[in-house]
Amino acid sequence: MDSKEPDFEFLTKKPYVPPSWAAHLNHVPTHIFSLGQFPTPIHKWNLPNLPKNTEVYLKVLLDKDPGLSGNLLVERLIGAHINLVSEQEFASIGSVGLTNLLKERLLSKGRKPYVIPVGGSNSLGTWGYIEAIREIKDQLRKGNGEVAFDDIVVACGSGGTVAGLSVGSWLSELGAKVHAFSIYYDPEYLYEYTQGLFDGLQVGVCSLDIVDIQNASTFINMLIKNFTTNEAKGLGYDVNTTEELIFIKEIAEATGVVLDPVYSGKAAYGMMKDMARNPEKWEGRKVMFIHTGGVLSLFDKTEQMASLVGTWRRLDIQE
Repeated sequence: MDSKEPDFEFLTKKPYVPPSWAAHLNHVPTHIFSLGQFPTPIHKWNLPNLPKNTEVYLKVLLDKDPGLSGNLLVERLIGAHINLVSEQEFASIGSVGLTNLLKERLLSKGRKPYVIPVGGSNSLGTWGYIEAIREIKDQLRKGNGEVAFDDIVVACGSGGTVAGLSVGSWLSELGAKVHAFSIYYDPEYLYEYTQGLFDGLQVGVCSLDIVDIQNASTFINMLIKNFTTNEAKGLGYDVNTTEELIFIKEIAEATGVVLDPVYSGKAAYGMMKDMARNPEKWEGRKVMFIHTGGVLSLFDKTEQMASLVGTWRRLDIQE
């Protein structure tokens, strides 16, 4: 038996060394905590009805998803203190104002709060997905060299994931175009917001040049219940059409991959709609789809999905 201790990095703190192609950026993290077992695998995803000679690969990454029952239950199990606000308060005060309010209250009680913005989407937070690009490049380098991705597809929430992936792909010369399917903010806002993240990093590139953001309507329209639909956003944040849930069920049956209804499910639905509508745009391309997790939010859809997954029957037991 080998007496060498196994490498164990989960939940350990260690100095962060950026990839060489990103070392010149601003806001380089000083340390990193590993919150998962890496690298996560890349699998060929045999989606039905793809355009001619198109290949889609799946990479699963870990992320948080604000499912009402699933995540909140887990958070309470581990002792998190939950402070609730209404949609109207969030819209009128904003996430920055609300978190600053809570920060000041905690400081007055002698606590030492650290504020993480919505989605972790600030210039420092983008390093998580810059690091994801390094992981992808390392996996491709160690593979057989036959797969070179033309495109990366991912759901877009608050913008940090898209910013990190696109600037990482651009700086590292991975060369994959990032396509973001927004699930509530409109593309104009997200282009502007990701540009602010790029400027904070001192990247020196225009967001319009390195990322394609599509299929969204404004967050404020979602808050006032304007249910104008499109393929990616659907009815609004954490609200699903029957067609979206049927799509999630069919993909699970056909490929064994379970998508979440808030982020990756809507992004995959939008991607497949775009492929069906514009097959010449995707023909012959190799596409990596980033699955950012969030499957717990499926448990919020049990009533809506009950009629879709009713494949059960009483076992006939003979004496």
